[in-house]
Amino acid sequence: MPDLMQYPDRAVLAIDLAEIVAEQLQDAIYLNGKATLAVPGGTTPARFLRELSGADIGWEKVSVMLTDERFVPEDSERSNTRLLRQTLLQGNAAAARLIPFYRAADKPEDVLDQISDGLKPALPLDVCVLGMGADMHTASIFPEADLLAEALADDAPILLPMRAPNAAEPRLTLTAPVLRGAKHMHLLIAGADKLDALQTALLDGPESQAPVRIILSRSNTEIHYAE
Repeated sequence: MPDLMQYPDRAVLAIDLAEIVAEQLQDAIYLNGKATLAVPGGTTPARFLRELSGADIGWEKVSVMLTDERFVPEDSERSNTRLLRQTLLQGNAAAARLIPFYRAADKPEDVLDQISDGLKPALPLDVCVLGMGADMHTASIFPEADLLAEALADDAPILLPMRAPNAAEPRLTLTAPVLRGAKHMHLLIAGADKLDALQTALLDGPESQAPVRIILSRSNTEIHYAE
């Protein structure tokens, strides 16, 4: 079972997780001369991302990508990339290299190969931070997604387009093998509903019903929770 780290509030969680991730990135830079970080979108991670942006590490050697993205232009309020630029890619972290998850097209399939080619040189991930929905989805791997089986497969491509009943627009998501391949894995959750979902996900059952199980089976996954 992964380590569950509970914090007195979300502010303390953000500060502590930022310190942990910064140290892991700096270690990767020391060992390999570079590091790759994948982070989630949405509002819950925003405070953590702002804290991390001030870390005094070699950001010019860090590649940053999202774990998933809504297929919308960056000027959309729904864009995770936009949120990432407003939170993480500020201050010290402005020197990091952002690997894009969006290119203008009618549908994600039209640019999937181009985006995937941009991701490949930055893999495997050194540090990955994931979120989780109350439905136990992680990244954009939803329990009822159209390509769920493909995203969970051991031979999945690194990136897949994803459509699901609870997703307002098509998504692009890293797949299970890429997420499981991260050297350091963190799950960031907040709120009682997410804790309840986590307890369910930690029970035995198929990954298709609770996709977050793809990382909960890893011994080096750390779960960070605050009410």
